[in-house]
Amino acid sequence: MKNAQVLALVSALFVIACSAMADTLVLNNGDRLTGAIETATSKEITFKTDYAGEIKVKWSDVKEATTGQLYIVENNKTTVNGPVTATTSGLTVQTATAGTVTVPFADIQIVRSPKEQQAYESSLHPGWASDWSGGGSLGFALARGNSDTTNLAVGFTADRKTNSDETKPYFSSVYSTTGAIAGGTVIANEILGGIRFDRNLNEKLFAFVSADFLHDALQSLDLQQIYSGGLGWHAVKRTNTTLDVLAGVNYTRDSYSGTTATATSTSVSQNFPALTLGEDFAKKIGSTSAITEDFTFYPDLTDTSQYRFAADAGWTTQIKKWLGWQITFSDRYISNPPILGTKNNDTVLSTGLKFSFTGK
Repeated sequence: MKNAQVLALVSALFVIACSAMADTLVLNNGDRLTGAIETATSKEITFKTDYAGEIKVKWSDVKEATTGQLYIVENNKTTVNGPVTATTSGLTVQTATAGTVTVPFADIQIVRSPKEQQAYESSLHPGWASDWSGGGSLGFALARGNSDTTNLAVGFTADRKTNSDETKPYFSSVYSTTGAIAGGTVIANEILGGIRFDRNLNEKLFAFVSADFLHDALQSLDLQQIYSGGLGWHAVKRTNTTLDVLAGVNYTRDSYSGTTATATSTSVSQNFPALTLGEDFAKKIGSTSAITEDFTFYPDLTDTSQYRFAADAGWTTQIKKWLGWQITFSDRYISNPPILGTKNNDTVLSTGLKFSFTGK
């Protein structure tokens, strides 16, 4: 009997201890919520309970609040932390160094739990291997019989965005033949790749550097290299929509092999400065789809009648978190190809599976 009483007492003390560690909200209508404050602003609380999950509660509906350790960020960027109690006018924080501090609701920018605060501090100085997201794509088609074609399209994009900078590498390749593989005709053989790094100078303005590379066998282009640098503007920066515009200068180097107007077989190299003018657009459509589009214009500074442009667009729909379906379009244009018989424009449309990843 005594053992049962001891067990009941220990259980009761355990429940009381758990209740004491939990955050508690008493609402104006008399309801009492027990759980944990995850984040809060000057107007509402994101409160997580075991029985109802995550709910939103307005401060105006709270009669009393008692919490554990919280981090209060004021509008002037000052942060105070400690156990918190709420009044009708603000939050009272029991700090370890400054004693009791009262912060009016109007002065609160955000309230973070210890977990959220740790994640925020980690985001200020992330390691280079963290915060990457992106994926690879694959499209393949093979036809034999009355048709005799082989098509392969592969790609890779990644993005690492922090509070202060963004890094975006990319790679894609399209290869297509018609006729038997051994003696067939190559009708597409293009490889694209590059990387861009943005550094925020303030909330709207950023500096960027980039390197872009292109090989196009059918245009007799062995390698095109474009190294750019300049400034950009976050014209639109919302959760579901972003639009950046950028302007700068670049150094372009081209190497061609083929027949020119003056020789039947030769190598052509071009080196010149040019402008880099462009825009990047991205928008989420619902919870599973997104569109991306970017256009960059490269006018030659040594001959203003000559120019190039690069255009890319894509649509992705997620089937699962790691798997999606995408359609991509790319266009590369040069106003005056140096190799005879080659066209100004190369356009590629491809579709296939996309394998995504995210990392912290």
